[in-house]
Amino acid sequence: MGVIIENAVVPLSPATVNRRAYWIEEIVKIGDDFGQDALRIEREIESEIKRDGFAALVDHLRLCGTIPERYGDDTSEEKLYSKYTDALLSAFLKYIGLTAAVLTERADAADVEASGGGISLVADAKAFRLSRTAKNQKDFKVEAMHGWKRGRRRAMIVCPIHQLPSHSS
Repeated sequence: MGVIIENAVVPLSPATVNRRAYWIEEIVKIGDDFGQDALRIEREIESEIKRDGFAALVDHLRLCGTIPERYGDDTSEEKLYSKYTDALLSAFLKYIGLTAAVLTERADAADVEASGGGISLVADAKAFRLSRTAKNQKDFKVEAMHGWKRGRRRAMIVCPIHQLPSHSS
């Protein structure tokens, strides 16, 4: 198993595979209080990256774009997984020097906002199931992004390139 980077396969280390397995299971375990669970995920991700460094962030980012099939549709696990990807996006933006926060709103809003160094943006993290064969244009909400900005200069969608629709949005 590996990731293709410019025609080279970069193998996944046992630590990377173990980290992914831990978080898939952890999300299943912590489904009692969505708001608190989402905050806990965010804190634990930040703590893990602080402890293990950039390699931990890269491990997460390499594999987070796919929702585990074991999570049922519209379940607490699937919703918490979405918050996990939001936390990773926020952690990445912080890593590159921006001030970032995961937003708690759910309906018709961005997932993360960030600013610093003349940059001001909102972002929406996307993950899909591998079993979902066709991504819909509406999944990427390009028209809605303008309304999400709330005074920010930029809005962006972050997802694995293989998840992008093959037609214009």
